[in-house]
Amino acid sequence: MAQMQSDQFFSALPVFTAFEGVADAENYRPLPIDWWIASADIVDSTGAIEAGRYKAVNMAGASVISAVLNAVGHFDLPFVFGGDGALVALPPSALVAATSALAAVQLYAREELDLDLRAALVPVSDIRKAGLDVRVARFQVSPDVSYAMFAGGGGAWAETEMKAGRYLVAPAPAGARPDLTGLSCRWNPIASRHGAIVSIIAVPCPGKEAGPFSALVSDVVALASGEEREGHPVPAEGPTLGLSREGLETEVRTVGKPGRLRQRGRILVEAALTYSLAKLGMTLGRFDPKIYRQDVASNSDFRKFDDGLKMTIDIDAGRLVSLEARLERAASEGVCRYGLHRQDEALMTCIVPTALSRDHMHFIDGANGGYAMAASHLKAPMQAAPAA
Repeated sequence: MAQMQSDQFFSALPVFTAFEGVADAENYRPLPIDWWIASADIVDSTGAIEAGRYKAVNMAGASVISAVLNAVGHFDLPFVFGGDGALVALPPSALVAATSALAAVQLYAREELDLDLRAALVPVSDIRKAGLDVRVARFQVSPDVSYAMFAGGGGAWAETEMKAGRYLVAPAPAGARPDLTGLSCRWNPIASRHGAIVSIIAVPCPGKEAGPFSALVSDVVALASGEEREGHPVPAEGPTLGLSREGLETEVRTVGKPGRLRQRGRILVEAALTYSLAKLGMTLGRFDPKIYRQDVASNSDFRKFDDGLKMTIDIDAGRLVSLEARLERAASEGVCRYGLHRQDEALMTCIVPTALSRDHMHFIDGANGGYAMAASHLKAPMQAAPAA
C-alpha cells in the first residue's frame, strides 16, 4: 500500500492553474526519500545548434521522456523538458525499467541522431544529504494535461553531478532501441506573430533568500502575461497544418530499420488525412482535427519552473525591453543570473500516445537554439566570476 501511494505521488498532488503559482512555495511538495532523479542532456548541444541541428537536439531531449515513460508503462510521473535534455522523477518500482530505457536512448541518440547523450540516475536521498531538495508542483495547463514544476535545487545538483561524471548510466550495447512510441515532431516551425520568439532562463543566485527571486518571477510572468495569450507562441486555434521534412525524417528514425518504410507511410497517410479533414471541415470517428489543433495549443509547455524560470514566449519589442530591464536589475542586485536568446520561430516536439485521446503533450523551444543558447549565455558570467 505504501509503495502504491509512493507511485501515485504526482497524480495525488493538488493542481494550480494560474502560472503565477510557480512562485508560491505552498504549491510544492517534497519527493519521497526513496525516489530517484533521471537526468540527461546532450554533450556540446551548443555545437550541434550552431551546425543547424535544432530539430535533432529537441528530439533527443524529448526522447528521454518518451523512452522512460513508455518503459515504465504510464505517463503520470513528474518530468520536465529542457530543450537539449530532460529530467524525470522516478519511484523505486520504476528504477529497473528506467535504467534500461536511459541506456537504450543514449544509443539511439548516437546512432540515429549523431548526438552524444549522457544520462544519470541520482537518489533523492543523496540530494538531501547534499543539503538540497527536490520539491514538485503540478501545473494544470488543460483539463487533460498537467506538467511538473521543480524547485529546491536538487534537479540542478543532479545535472551538475552527471556532468562531473557521477551517477552515470552506461549506454546500451549495439542493437538496443528504446520504445519511442508516440514521439513525433511533424509540425513546421511556428513563426512569431508579435516580434520575436524569446527563450529565457532565470535562476536564483546561490545562498540568497528566496523572497526576492520569487518577486522577480512574479514580475517577469506579469510582464509576459500582458502579451496575447500571455506570450504563448502557438495561436489559440493551434499551429498551421503542415509536415516538416526534417521532422518526418527524424520521426521515421524512432523505429528500427525494418519498420521504417511502414513508419514513413503511416506518417504521410496520417498527415494527409488530417490536412484533408481540416480543409473539408470534417471529422473521422472521434477524431476532430479542429479540436486536436486547439488541444495542441492548450497542452503546450511554453513556460515552466525547473529550479528557475524557463519561458519561450512570443513577445513584442517594447515588452521585451521592459522584461530584459527587470532581469538585468535583478542580476545587478545579486538576485539572479539569466540568459536570453531571440529567434524568429518556435519549435514543437510532441508525445502523442494516441490522437483519439486529448492528453497529448507538446514541448516548446526556440527554433534557433532556444533554451540551450539561453543557458550558454547564462553560464558566461558564472565562469568568469572566479577570475574577477
